[in-house]
Parts: sequence; structure tokens; C-alpha cells
Amino acid sequence: MKQQWLAIALSLGLLGAALPARVRADELGKIKHVLLISVDGLHALDVANYIKANPGSALARLAGHGITYSNARTPANSDSFPGLLALVTGGSPVSHGLFYDVSYDRTIFDPTNPTCSGQPGINMIFDESIDQYVTGTDGLPVSLNKINPAALPNFFDKNGNCVRMFPHDAMRSNTIFEVVKSEGGRTAWADKHPAYDLVNGPSGKGVDDLFTPEVTNVGGLDNTVSVVCTVQNDALKVQAIINEIHGFNHDRTSKPGVPAVFGMNFQAVSVGQKLLENNKIPAGGVPCPIDANPPLNGKPGGYADGSGTPTDVLAYGLQQTDAALGSMIQALKDQGIYESTLFIVSAKHGQSPINPAKVKKPGHFADIVAALALSQGAANDPGVVAIANANACSPGPGTGAGCGFVQDDDIALIWLGVQDQGQTDAVAAYLNANAPALFIDEVMSGPELALKFNSPPTDSRTPDVIVQPIYGTTYTASKTKNAEHGGFSFGDTNVGLIVSNPELHSRLVKTPVATSQVAPSILRALGINPSDLKAVRQEGTEVLPFLFNDNEGEGRK
Repeated sequence: MKQQWLAIALSLGLLGAALPARVRADELGKIKHVLLISVDGLHALDVANYIKANPGSALARLAGHGITYSNARTPANSDSFPGLLALVTGGSPVSHGLFYDVSYDRTIFDPTNPTCSGQPGINMIFDESIDQYVTGTDGLPVSLNKINPAALPNFFDKNGNCVRMFPHDAMRSNTIFEVVKSEGGRTAWADKHPAYDLVNGPSGKGVDDLFTPEVTNVGGLDNTVSVVCTVQNDALKVQAIINEIHGFNHDRTSKPGVPAVFGMNFQAVSVGQKLLENNKIPAGGVPCPIDANPPLNGKPGGYADGSGTPTDVLAYGLQQTDAALGSMIQALKDQGIYESTLFIVSAKHGQSPINPAKVKKPGHFADIVAALALSQGAANDPGVVAIANANACSPGPGTGAGCGFVQDDDIALIWLGVQDQGQTDAVAAYLNANAPALFIDEVMSGPELALKFNSPPTDSRTPDVIVQPIYGTTYTASKTKNAEHGGFSFGDTNVGLIVSNPELHSRLVKTPVATSQVAPSILRALGINPSDLKAVRQEGTEVLPFLFNDNEGEGRK
């Protein structure tokens, strides 16, 4: 009964000021380990709804002796790369320099250009396409869960040599893993693509035990067609965490001890939110071969209404993820380190829209711009031409480079081939004049864009124009997904955040916070100076409120 009352109180905000947390830094001085979990897609609303409906759940137990931040926001934009980097660097694209897993950099060269000759400027691709693949027993490609260097772009390193750019080379800020490792702590992380090498930070050596079982095999099994297949892929990472809690490395081949900082991402909730129909196979795709829950096949994912009621598909993802969190709690207790572990659950990003009535999928952004312009007789408008050229860019050695890129999801990022203010203004003018027809809520460019991000003329990665569509719009014609992330909307950025330890009383905090505040809070809990993170210094990121009750004692152990 006590647990049920607590869960209801948490969901309704009744504990907002009633119970002070025991928050002095010396009381959390017992922290020896931090377990950081990203449940991708998890909204603050999902946390409240799930705890209310499941008062005995792992999430409820964590919230029962933790601080729940119900107004936590990811730094926009809210794609997986910047979302995770917020958690582990304490910054945003302003400091770490990553906007998307597939973005653009005006200073790099095509993978087929090993001499870095000709005009620079190509797509910076760090997704599943950079894996090394082999042919499986079914004749389909299977990732070896490692990066194929030949698929990486080239760039000039600090010594002027033309070399391959690994994801960690693209990092402009260090990570909590590098800082903790420099203090003698062991580190580990598990994620969905080998491209998450980026968490190693600029040194390339931040994570002692990096485990990246590919969730999406190009031309082969895409686990994300099914929430059941996705849960099975998540389970590989969960077992890695359990092994690490017991002092082993992720595959139990050695026993180096429990990491000081470790964690993983879950994909099941994100996939459960996105799927238009569970295990619906796109043309030429591969069905989930281990779907042990046929009743879910063909059912819709996402939410049943605007109040966040999960469909059966999403409910399965939430339940399986919560059960996995429960297994981690039990393992920590079995190992005798639950009291000395700070357990953090948050999300790289949310997902939008929550309300299925708001779903709009008009097609890819550049395509609907071209179609509209054609219908208007405006195909020669300079803004339309600039977008078309950027979208048609086909980089290669010495040809096509520097012509720009258009990336879209529930946002559109436009890198123009020619950085000319007149051209940028022409693009913005056309888009603003036709905003309703293009489902646009806001166009950011020029001085307005520079208020939030580094200015495009001085930063090789900042888009020239950013388009935030009307809420619920995803620039796609996808027949498999009904929701996405990447933009600035509330659904994309308002995520769950629970910081838990037995030393803490339950508290619901409605104060606005950013997920970037997790990184300095992790370091401080371990007795390490948060300012050892470059992004913290550059962006002035503070520790989370109410977790520590003073602003002193920031020194090292």
C-alpha cells in the first residue's frame, strides 16, 4: 500500500516539496559506481504513467529512493548522437560538434579520397553503414560489430596528415569516460551501433569495455521492424551490464572489476513508439525471425491517445525494459554494491508526436519543396535552386564535394554548398513565405540561428538553415513508422530522468533541467571536478539541483 501511495504521489507531483532529499555531498561520498541508462524515447510522461500503473515496478523502486526530474529536457536538436553526448559530455552541439549520426562537415573528404585532394565538404556518416559486414548462413549481411575504416571519411589531422575520421575523432569535447579513466577508474558502455565509438572521446581511449551489437544490419536483419526483435537485441546489452556488475568484462572473458562508470541504451521503447505496425516488413526487408509474441504482429505501435496511453506494442517495450532494469537492481544487490551505486535512468531523446491524431508525413523535405515550387512555377527561385543542389549532392573524389546536404526527420537541417548570406537569405525567404504548405513552424538562419548554435561561417558543421516543422510532422513518406525524433519539440526533448540511490529520499522536482547536467553530476558524485569536462567549462553546465545541497566541495577525491 505504501508503494502504491508513493507511485500515485509521484505521478501527481504531491511530493514536490514535501520530503527533502538527503543531499549533502559527503552523504553521496560513498558512491563508487555510476550506472547510466538511456531508455531511448522515454518521455517524462511515460515515467509518470508507468509508475502509476505499476507501483511495484523497477522504475517505481528507483523513484522511491531517488530524485525524479519531471521537467528534464535534452539540448536540441534531439537526435541520438547529441542526446547521448549531452549525458556524457555535459554539452550540446555548440561544444561537442555533433548534430546527427548522418550530418555534414565542410572540411572533410569522401571515403574514396585518401589523399584529401580537391574541394572538401561531404556527408559525415556514422551510422550502421560504416560497419564491417560478412555474409551470414542465410546469405544476408551480418555486422561484425566493428567499424570498417574504408567506409569512413578522410580529414587532415593535427599533424596535417590525411587520415580516416573515426567517430571519436569528430568529438570536440571530452567525455565522462575519459575523465574517470584518467582518475584510475574503469569504464564501460554498450550501444546500438559500432559508431558509438564516439563515446571514447577525442582520445579514442575513454571506454575500457565498449560493446556495440548492431541493431540494424544493412541489407540484412533490421531488428527495429519488431519490438520483440529489438528487446532481444537489448538483452545482449543487458547481459553485458549484468556481467560487468559481477566484475567481469561484457562477455565474461576476464574479470577486471566493476566499472566506476558504465551503462547502456535501450531501443525497445523507441521502437515501440515508432512502429506503424509491428513486424511489418518493408519491400525487400527481413522479418523478425525470433518474434516469440505473434499476438503483437500486425498491431500498431505508439500511443492510443494524446494522454500517453501505450498501445500493446509500446507496452511490451516498456515492460521488458522495466524488467531488465529490475535485473540490474538485483545484480547490484547480489554483488553488495547497490548502496554504493548511483543509478541514473534517462533518455537520449523523446519521440513525437505522442498524440496519434497529430501524425503528418508529407514526404521528404527537399521533395515537397521541389513539388511546391514546380506547382507555383517557381523552380528557378534562388532559394529553391539552393535546396535542390544541396539535396542532389553526390560527393566523390574531386567531384561533387562541397555541394551541401539536406537531412530530415521531424526537423530539416540544410547545409548549403555555397556559404553566401544572400543564398541563405533566399532559402529562408522562400521557406518562410510558404511555411503553411511546407508544414513549417519556424525557420532558423543567420543571426537567429547563431543565437543557439555556433555560426555557420565559423563552424564547419553547423547547418546554414534549420527548419522546425509543425508539431506532429515528420518529413518522410514512411509506411513503417509514425513517429520520430531529432527536432526541438516538447515531445522530442522532454524526457524521463531519475537519479537513484538508497541514501536519497523520494522527491519530484519540477524545476527545468537539462540532460547535459547529468555528466557533471556523475563526476561530482564520484568526487571528481565537473570542470574536468571541456563542455562543462565552455557551456557553464551546472550539476543537477537538489542532488547536492551546496555549491562547494567541487574538488577531487
